[in-house]
Amino acid sequence: MFNKYINSLLITSTIFFSASCSLDKYPLDTYSEITEGANNDKEDVVFKDKAAVLSHLEYLYNQMKNRQEHWYLDMLLLADAHTDNAYAGTTGAEVVPFEDNSIEGSNSVLSRDWTRYLEDLGSANKLICNIDNVNDSSFSDTEKKSVKAQALIFRSLILFDMVRIWGNIPVIITSAGDITADNIEDIYDDYFPSQSTATDAYKQIEIDLNEALLYAPDNNPENKTIFSKSVAKALMAKIYAEKPIRNYSKVIQYCDELERDGFDLQADFSDLFAMNEEGTDVRIRNSKESILEAQFFTGGGNWVTWMFGRDLLNWNSNFTWAKWITPSRDLIKAFDNSGDVKRKEQTIVYYECTWSNYYPSDAYPFMYKCRSANNSIIKLRFADILLLKAEALLFGENTDLNAAADIIDRIRVRAGLDKLSNTVRGDKNLLINAYLNERRLELALEGQRWFDLCRLDKVEEVLNNINDSGRKPNVYQFNEYSYLMPIPQNAIDQNPNLEQNKGY
Repeated sequence: MFNKYINSLLITSTIFFSASCSLDKYPLDTYSEITEGANNDKEDVVFKDKAAVLSHLEYLYNQMKNRQEHWYLDMLLLADAHTDNAYAGTTGAEVVPFEDNSIEGSNSVLSRDWTRYLEDLGSANKLICNIDNVNDSSFSDTEKKSVKAQALIFRSLILFDMVRIWGNIPVIITSAGDITADNIEDIYDDYFPSQSTATDAYKQIEIDLNEALLYAPDNNPENKTIFSKSVAKALMAKIYAEKPIRNYSKVIQYCDELERDGFDLQADFSDLFAMNEEGTDVRIRNSKESILEAQFFTGGGNWVTWMFGRDLLNWNSNFTWAKWITPSRDLIKAFDNSGDVKRKEQTIVYYECTWSNYYPSDAYPFMYKCRSANNSIIKLRFADILLLKAEALLFGENTDLNAAADIIDRIRVRAGLDKLSNTVRGDKNLLINAYLNERRLELALEGQRWFDLCRLDKVEEVLNNINDSGRKPNVYQFNEYSYLMPIPQNAIDQNPNLEQNKGY
C-alpha cells in the first residue's frame, strides 16, 4: 500500500510542490525545485538577494489580484448562490449544486479552489520560511520583518478562507525540500500532510497575525492594496467572531482600532462601486471604507466582471452567455420590503439578454457590484467589521442593545433608511433579526451571507425555508453537516492522510 502511494507521489508531486514552504508552481531556474541560484559562496539558495525577495513579494500581491477564481468568483458562488441571495446563474453541472444543495466531493469548482489555495499557501511559505536566510547587506532586518509580515498576512487570508470552507485543513508552515531516493520516506508527510483541526488552523492564523501586527506597514490611505497592519486588524476581528475561538471583546477591540486608524463609512454608498460621470473609470479607489482591495486599470482590467454581467467599459463584450450569481427574487424582495432603494440600485441592475434561465430575457437582473473591468475587488471593508462589532454587542458577554442598534442605524442612515424603531431597539430577538437583515442588504453579493448563517447557526432555519418560486428545490435538506464543504475527492485520492468531512 505504501509503495502505491509513493508512486502516486512521484507522479503527482508537481501538484503538491506548491503546498510547501519552499516549492513553487513556477520554479525560477534549473538548480532545483526550490532554489533560484547560488550565493557568493556557491551555495544553492532560495532567494539570493533583496531584489529576489521583493520580486516574490510582488508575485504574492499579483496572486491575490489576478487569480480571481477562488479569491472572488467562487467565493460569491459559495457564499451567495448557496444561500437565499442568488441563483447559480447558469446550468453548468459545476455550479448548479451550489444552488440546489447537491454538492459532492467531485465538484470541480471546489477542487479548483482547494488546489489554488494550496498553491498560494506554498508561495507564501516560500517567502516566510526563507527570508531570514537572505544574505544581502542592503536588506536590513527591519525591511525583512516588514516583508515577512506581509507574507504572513497573505497566508492568514488563505488559511481563513480555507478553514471557513472546509473546517479541518492541512496547515502547512514548514519546508519540504527536494525529493530524492534517499529521503522520500522521511519527507512523505511533508508532501501528503494530515489535516489540522479548525481550532488549530485559527490558532495559526492568530499567531501569524500577531507577528504581522508588529512589523507590517502602517495603513496608507492612498494605497489600500497593501497587506498592512490594518488588514491584520480586520482579519483579527473576523477570526475572533468565528466559533472555534470566538472572543467578542476582541472583535470590538480591533474594530475600534480600525476606527482609530482612520477607517469610516464612505458617505455615499455608491462611491464603493460606481463609475465616474464620464463612464471611463471607477469613481473612487482607496476609499476610507476600503481596508484591502485589488485594483484594476485601463489596459489590464478585471476579467471577472464578464462572469456577472456587462462590462460598462465594453458594453457588448462577452455578453452572449448566461452569467453566474444571478440575484434571487428573495433578495430583491428583501430590498423592496426594507424600502432600500439606494443599496438595491448599487447591487442589482436589469438588462435585456438572450437567455431566460431564471427571469424573462427582456428584464433580467444581474449582479452589479463588479460592473466594469476597472472596478476594484474589495476583499475587506469597514462596514463588515463595524457590523461585526454590533454582533459582538448583541451576543457577547457585555450585551449592549442600544450600542448595537446605534451601529446598525449608522449603516441604515448611510443607505437612506430610517433608524430602527424603539420597539426593535428594545427587543433582543427583533434586534438580532434586524442585524442579520442589515448584513444581508449591506453586504449582498460580496461573499458574506453563507458565512454569516454558519457563524450564527442559522443555516437550517433560513435555507430550508426559502419561499422563492425561481429557485431550484434543494436536492438535500440542510443539516448539521452542511456547514462545511466536502474535501475534493481527487485531493483525498492523492493524499491518504486526508479525511472527508462528515455527511459527504
